[in-house]
Amino acid sequence: MLLTPVNITLIITATVTALIAGLFYAWSCSVTPGLGRLLDASYIEALQACNRAILNPVFYACFFGAMFLLPVSTYLHYTPSPSIRFWLLLAASALYLGGVMAVTIGGNIPLNEALDKFDLRHASAEAISQARQQFEKRWNMLNNIRTVTSALSVTLIVMACLSHDNTQGSR
Repeated sequence: MLLTPVNITLIITATVTALIAGLFYAWSCSVTPGLGRLLDASYIEALQACNRAILNPVFYACFFGAMFLLPVSTYLHYTPSPSIRFWLLLAASALYLGGVMAVTIGGNIPLNEALDKFDLRHASAEAISQARQQFEKRWNMLNNIRTVTSALSVTLIVMACLSHDNTQGSR
């Protein structure tokens, strides 16, 4: 394999997408089950802290990097007679944009923002329990969607990397 700009872009795309898939996977199989064992007030306090901590440059670079680089990699592999690599990358892009970005923007972020505004210090035990019920099950389900779709995106990128591409280096 030659280290052309197209291949370097594809390698970086695969890496940042895999990092995001790993993040969602780790949350799904370890963080959320662990947090789920906490009492309501501790659960909300921990989630508020985690949701604030994740908003950092390293996370943004990978999360938005995949959003940007997947379509760029797809475009770089487009020709008038597209190869299987193009189609695999197009499918990976669609999965990431729909199953990760749209779910995050339309589901997880609004839930995170609502939880962030919740004043834990001045809430009754009943209000705390209700806030958790409104957040936990839905957020976990949405994160599982992001986990599956990002993992499928990575799988498609790997398949694209392994596929024969007679257009390689054409851009």
